[in-house]
This record gives sequence, C-alpha cells and structure tokens, in this order.
Amino acid sequence: MSPFFTQRKVFAAAILLRVFLFFYGLFQDAYSPLPYTDVDYFVFTDAARYVSQGRSPYERETYRYTPLLAWLLLPTSWPGTAWFSFGKFLFALSDIIAGYLILLILKSPQGQNLPADRALKYASLWLLNPMVATISTRGSSEGLLGVMVVALLWTVVHNHIFLSGFLLGLAVHFKIYPFIYGVSILWYLESRPPSKPRQTLASTLSTFLNPSRLTLLLTSLTTFTALNLLMYALYSKPFLHHTFTHHLHRLDHRHNFSPYSTLLYNSSSSPHTLTLSFSLTHLAFLPQLLLSAFLIPLSLAKKDLPSTMLAQTWAFVSWNK
Repeated sequence: MSPFFTQRKVFAAAILLRVFLFFYGLFQDAYSPLPYTDVDYFVFTDAARYVSQGRSPYERETYRYTPLLAWLLLPTSWPGTAWFSFGKFLFALSDIIAGYLILLILKSPQGQNLPADRALKYASLWLLNPMVATISTRGSSEGLLGVMVVALLWTVVHNHIFLSGFLLGLAVHFKIYPFIYGVSILWYLESRPPSKPRQTLASTLSTFLNPSRLTLLLTSLTTFTALNLLMYALYSKPFLHHTFTHHLHRLDHRHNFSPYSTLLYNSSSSPHTLTLSFSLTHLAFLPQLLLSAFLIPLSLAKKDLPSTMLAQTWAFVSWNK
C-alpha cells in the first residue's frame, strides 16, 4: 500500500481540502463578482434568522425545505460574522462522517468485506473528491442528507433495524426521494427460506412480514408521521406545500441534466407549450419511479444492497425532471 494511503493521512487530506476551499470561498466572495457561496445558503440562513425571531421559515421566498434545516442552522443568526459560516462547517463535517461510514461499510464482513487498503481507496473517491468538498463548502445541504443515507445503509448491514427505521423516516422527511431506499431495504431483509415446501397464503404473508421488516416499517412510518405532525402543528399548510406538494408539480427546466431538460427548456418559452411541459412533468415520474423504486430494488437488493442503492440513486437522478 502507498505510504500516502493510510487512514490518518487520507482523512487529514480530506479535512485540509475542505478548510482550503472554505477560506478560498471567503476570498472569492469578498473580491470576485462571481460569488463562491451557493445562493441556496442565503435562503437557508435567512430562514434560520426568521425562526430565531419567532417567525416562519417559509416567510423566506423559495425556502422549500423542512423547518428542521432552518432549526439546525440557527447559529448562523447569532451575532458575529464567523457564525454565519456555521452551516458550511456542518455540511463539510457531514461529508467527513459520511466518508468514514463508507469506509466502515466497505471493510465490514456484513458489508462489502474488502481489504482495508482497498476499502480506503474507494472511500477516498468520496473524501478527496473536489466536487463533493466544493458542494458542501459552498453551503449546499446535500451533505446532511448524504450522511443520513450512508448511516442508514450502515445500520441495515449491521442489523440495527430500529435505528434504520428512524433514519429512513428522518431522511424522507428531510427530502422525499430517500423513500426509494426503503423498498430495497425491505426486500433485502428477507427471512431464511422455510423448511416446509408447501405454504399457505397466511404463512407466506407471515414469512414476508418478518420481525425485521415490521420493525423497519413501524419505526420509519412513526418517525416520518411524528415529524410531519409536529411541523404541521407549528407551520400549518405552508409546511405541506413548500416541503412536499411543491416538488410534485414544480417545473425546473434549467437545474438538471435529465433526458427531459432540453424539451422542458424549449417548452417553457411559449405559453402554448407550457401546458405540454406540465404534462411531461407528471409523466416523467413514471420511468423514474419504475426504475428507482421497483425494478432495480426487486432485481438487485437481495444480492448487494449497497450497489442497489447506488443504482437507484443513479436512475433517480438521471431520469429526474
């Protein structure tokens, strides 16, 4: 193994990369007409400031996220310029934790069972990836969801099903799309084949609804429901609209690389074709969900859960509208 590829050196390099990009971002924000900080970060921090004043985060135009994100970023509203960057630190830290969990999954016998040096090299594709580090240090919150999903995978392969259900419910509340991983996990948590060759419908159903699957379903649904009820009690209909229903009918013709991107962009320029765009938006869910939530999980999840979740993510993003 190369002297560089030790765990301590790789993680030190990952941290230094993010520190460098963070301070470079401060310099670019101060002296360049093109800011380094993601525009969404200002949306997050404005929403956090509203919450600190006892107001709704949804008073900030274009805040389309759970209030949990604004609550987590409350320190950005504290006095002092250094606190404004708290969110970037939190997102970059999430990157590092996600990288460590990736390493654990790759090394563990319950996961991929790779040799330690090989697992570290694969994990470094995340830890030392400049795109990953740039996204988090610019102030994108994707690192938070990333660490939730990787932690979810770690808990499943180590059979901590109660914690898996909590993380799945939390992740789906945070953003809708992680529900696709629930299908793979349910399919992965299969009981051993029954000893009796002949089975009734009741015994087949009881075999499918094994304790692990029931625990995952109950804990994830309870977590998801409890969080949503709490947020609805605090913020009422704006919470439902901006966190969930808005994403079902939104038309985003610039911010993706899906097969529909050019068609949606061209259609959006004319009021006559805008109706076609909205129709396409609804139809676009069909191949996306068919691939990511059904075909891929049912075909692969029992063989290799980590690879299945990777394929699901790839399909969901590639076919996004």
